[in-house]
Amino acid sequence: MNLGIIMTLVGGLGLFLYGMKLMSDGLEKAAGAKMRSILEFFTKNRFIGMMVGILFTAIVQSSSATTVMVVSFVNSGLMSLLQAAGVIMGANIGTTVTSQLIAFNLSEIAPLFVMAGVIMVMFCEKNSVKKAGEVVLGFGILFVGLSTMSGAMSTLKESPQIVDMLASLKNHYVAILVGFVITAILQSSSATVGIVLLLATQGLLKLPICFFIILGCNMGSCVSALLASLGGKKDAKRAAWIHFLFNIVGSAIILVFLTIALDPITGIIQRLSGDSVARQVANAHTLIKVCEVIILFPFIQWIVKLTYLIVPGDDKKKGEEEFELVYIGDKAVFSPTTAVVEATRELERMGNMAITNLTRAMNCLVTLDEEELKKVYSMEKNIDFLNHAITDYLVKINQTTLPIDDAKSIGGLFHVVNDIERIGDHAENVADACRTRMEEKVSFSKEAQAELSGMLDAVIKITTYSLDMFSNNNRIHMQEILELEDNIDKMERELQQNHVQRLTRGECTPSAGMLYSDIVSGLERVADHATNIAFSILEEDPEEDMKGAVQA
Repeated sequence: MNLGIIMTLVGGLGLFLYGMKLMSDGLEKAAGAKMRSILEFFTKNRFIGMMVGILFTAIVQSSSATTVMVVSFVNSGLMSLLQAAGVIMGANIGTTVTSQLIAFNLSEIAPLFVMAGVIMVMFCEKNSVKKAGEVVLGFGILFVGLSTMSGAMSTLKESPQIVDMLASLKNHYVAILVGFVITAILQSSSATVGIVLLLATQGLLKLPICFFIILGCNMGSCVSALLASLGGKKDAKRAAWIHFLFNIVGSAIILVFLTIALDPITGIIQRLSGDSVARQVANAHTLIKVCEVIILFPFIQWIVKLTYLIVPGDDKKKGEEEFELVYIGDKAVFSPTTAVVEATRELERMGNMAITNLTRAMNCLVTLDEEELKKVYSMEKNIDFLNHAITDYLVKINQTTLPIDDAKSIGGLFHVVNDIERIGDHAENVADACRTRMEEKVSFSKEAQAELSGMLDAVIKITTYSLDMFSNNNRIHMQEILELEDNIDKMERELQQNHVQRLTRGECTPSAGMLYSDIVSGLERVADHATNIAFSILEEDPEEDMKGAVQA
């Protein structure tokens, strides 16, 4: 085999892998956010979760992308292991769609896809069209790569050394090992099956030996998920092990069937597929995966339980002073499709901490409880930690290729983390006022305490509604948020007037009055920050958006 053939093969493989990645990434960017929503919503039932896993992987064209995303979901606590198991099983069937597409042999019209994709990417202004263009371009490049490899492989038949080497793969276990190693290196079982399909089409591999290479591909495809879980929490590791165990156990069972009845199984696939060798290999790939799922799906709970034996124990809980991110995973479990969801959940957690801290600080103002006051300052440190950690994470994900809808929301997330941090600062200001009151023995009248309590209730209400609107895109309280903001503004003016009147009547000391005035102003600003959080999900001005909603 001369150097020219090797270079052609390498170049064709490079085009094939790049086309597959371009197509996969383009689909993930164009439809990732919508598919993620479907994945979140329909995974409550593990059978439906399996069907969604098939659909998602068939669209994204990568079981690795799906399984890494599932590992990321589990690591963030957004999906249980049982739900993940269903999606992972479905992903294993969905990944066979690539080999079915390859079997159609669209190499002759591939240049048309390349040209159409280039036009869409270079000359269309709309971002969504550009992403769709990347999908079309990737699809075309994939088949150009296949055509290049196929042309090079046709000359391999003339090389006795290559023919003898491939003929030596009669040992089933060697064939499995070859499939495993190539897939682990390429990080794509679809790519390996595509190569096997081309070799079989050129007559360099017999159909029976392809079955065993495909089994090796199944096991090799687990490597990316296992690597993704290394830096994750224990449940993330267990999710990766579910994928691994499914493929190992499933492949072992299929191996037994193939060993016992290789000739009858070969005959069945040939009858189902007709004379097309490419279709025979593609159908073998699909049928192996479908049979694995049918056999193992009833035992899904046992597989989940087995992962607890392989990865025992729970994650260590950190103390109050050891702060951590709960929903944002380690960089090893990072998935662009879930990055914004993780950031949103972490911001929701940070927001709830700010609400709790504000309530605690206001209670301390009345009770003068030293222990509770210490908790306020401790939680404020945690909020500051989250502010820096989430901001750093947003900067990093903003530099990656995110789904289109998610990329639009990044700017709003930066504002939200800042607004929540400011709410935390106001809670700390209240704690400082409490400390001053304790040290200088400043007293508040019952009337002042009642006014502050009433204003706090309104502020907590608007902040809770706003956080719900931001984190869950729940607009049911949109009108109420606007009304509450107006009412709190009026309340602030009224309470400031009441305070002046009490000072005039000598019912309030100047030192108490200063603290009271600062707290009332601070609560009003908290309501402003809450409103900002609520309407960060809207591209339009909140008032204009509200008018449109009313008119509709």
